[in-house]
Amino acid sequence: MYDDKPVVLGRISGLFGVRGWVKIHSFTEPRESILDYGDWLVGREGHWKSAKLAEGKRHGKTVIARLAGIDDRDAASELVDDLVGVPRSMLPATADDEYYWSDLEGLQVVHRDGTLLGRVDHLLETGANDVLVVRGDREILIPYVKGDVIEDVDLARGVIRVNWEWD
Repeated sequence: MYDDKPVVLGRISGLFGVRGWVKIHSFTEPRESILDYGDWLVGREGHWKSAKLAEGKRHGKTVIARLAGIDDRDAASELVDDLVGVPRSMLPATADDEYYWSDLEGLQVVHRDGTLLGRVDHLLETGANDVLVVRGDREILIPYVKGDVIEDVDLARGVIRVNWEWD
C-alpha cells in the first residue's frame, strides 16, 4: 500500500560544539526515539543522501547527534536545516486507526456534505491535539479529533471525511 519514500522524523536545527555534533529537532515521541534508527536519510524533499548515525543522545530538551564522517563544525554546518528521514519500511506498523503524519499529507479533505475543502498540506502539533493544515481555495486549520471532527480516514481512496465548520 505504501511506497518506501522517506518519512521525515526530524530536522537538523543547529550546531553543537566543534566536533561535528548537530542539534536535532525531533518529531518523534519521545524525541530521542529518532536515535533508534541508525541509517538516516538527510537532505531536502527529493534530494536525500544516506547518513549513518555515529552517536547521539538526549541533551536537555533537545537531541544531539553526530553522523559518521562528520568530524568538525564546518562539515556539520552544511547539514543545518536538512530534514532527517528514514525509509517507510523501517518504521513499525500502525494500528488500524493510527496513521503517520506522512500517511495523511496529500489526502483530499471532504466535508460530510460533500464539499471538497482541499488537501492536507501538513500537520501541526499543538499539545491538545494535532491540526490538519488544509490548502484549497484558502488555508483551513482542522483539529485532528477522531469521531468529533475526523469522521473517516480512507487511505485507499485518499480521502479524509470531516465534520468541521470552516467559516
